[in-house]
Amino acid sequence: MSRNGFSSLESEFVRRHHNHEVAENQCSSALVKHIKASVPLGNLEIGSLREIDVKSGLPATTSTERLELLDDEEHKISIRIIGGDHRLRNYSSIISLHPETIEGRPGTLVIESFVVDVPDGNTRDETCYFVEALIKCNLKSLADVSERLAVQDRTEPIDRM
Repeated sequence: MSRNGFSSLESEFVRRHHNHEVAENQCSSALVKHIKASVPLGNLEIGSLREIDVKSGLPATTSTERLELLDDEEHKISIRIIGGDHRLRNYSSIISLHPETIEGRPGTLVIESFVVDVPDGNTRDETCYFVEALIKCNLKSLADVSERLAVQDRTEPIDRM
């Protein structure tokens, strides 16, 4: 493991795919999640908007995201939050998907990085910790749903005597 807790392969993916210009009043971080399922990107177009109803108990009820980048070859997307009733200003994230094998089955390494303004009255560490907690929750939900669907689609051989 590297100094930041990433394997050398994870660090290489972050270096190659997750470049953010971080201003003095912003924080940035990257998180990884290994999912025991292959995860397709879906049918999206650059400029697509997504309205989100926040149900996590956080101090927000809505968020509006715009798809900024979609690269099917690199399995990478970037989104920007453009509205909502929350304190995340100038939030941008990059999500990259990397096929891998987990326990002999197809899996996906998901890496999400972000950059966001630090709100008045908060520190960089507080802001990064808050956003990292949100992303960890979202990545866990993605893993739970994806792995449940993968198990439903999987047929195991049955040995008959």
